[in-house]
Amino acid sequence: MNDVGPVIDVKELTKAFSGKTVVNRLSLQVEQGEIFGFLGPNGSGKTTFIRMLCGLLEPDGGGGCCLGYDIVGEADRIRPNVGYMAQHFSLYEDLSVRENLDFMARIYQVGNRSRVVKQTLERMGLDHFSGQLAGTLSGGWKQRLALACCLLHEPRLLLLDEPTAGVDPKARRDFWDDVYALSADGITSLISTHYMDEAERCHRLAYLAYGDLLTSGTAEEVIQREGLMTWSVSGKNMPELARQLKAREGVEQVVPFGNTLHVSGHDGERLKAAIAPYREDGYRWERSEANLEETFISLMQGHEEP
Repeated sequence: MNDVGPVIDVKELTKAFSGKTVVNRLSLQVEQGEIFGFLGPNGSGKTTFIRMLCGLLEPDGGGGCCLGYDIVGEADRIRPNVGYMAQHFSLYEDLSVRENLDFMARIYQVGNRSRVVKQTLERMGLDHFSGQLAGTLSGGWKQRLALACCLLHEPRLLLLDEPTAGVDPKARRDFWDDVYALSADGITSLISTHYMDEAERCHRLAYLAYGDLLTSGTAEEVIQREGLMTWSVSGKNMPELARQLKAREGVEQVVPFGNTLHVSGHDGERLKAAIAPYREDGYRWERSEANLEETFISLMQGHEEP
């Protein structure tokens, strides 16, 4: 195994099912300790890519390395060093928290199993729930238990597939605190998510759409590269103003944000001309920065599901 270089380094990775390409010549690098966000609509190939990384699926084309091992020829050496957290809770709901951890420790063949389970319960704040059935936990604590199971064998890479779907904001924040702490210890995380605020927490991110990589980089780089101009407007009768603005040339997006609208387009001069008739008459306009959500919607325009 080679510890020098990216934790994930794949080139031209391709996978198709029944003639439909779900990952199309994807090249990606992720460095050690990095929190890398993986975004895209449902069916964009995120889960398929994650499964190829840890050897659960064999690519039809391309290749590369994960943790210094070849993803095809050495997949059995990758898996012991990876913690995988599925999108849906996949532990045994009729076992207690401790029993689930003990079972997973057996699967991973963890030495000093009782000690490791005890330490994990304490580390993840689960010791007070150790005897409680997993199925009776709230969504946030189920998520925490699933993450704890991922960490039992001290993996170097976490593959987290929409891990915060369906949990409350407090639990999501606690989860991200854990991920940052793991990053400080040198553990790399590849996280698929639909939440834009979570994407902004990542060191870097990539956006897939139906198998194609549309963009990658830091959140700031992705926004700047798209070059979207945005104005915010507030005033009277916002629904009617939105309807009129959507029909104007140069306006590509009109998105409500509370009591304001965000009006966006790529051509700054055409956008100014489009909103000019509405600059008076009681409306308040301010130039604002495009956000990730607007950027990704812009990227998706003209790139619909085949």
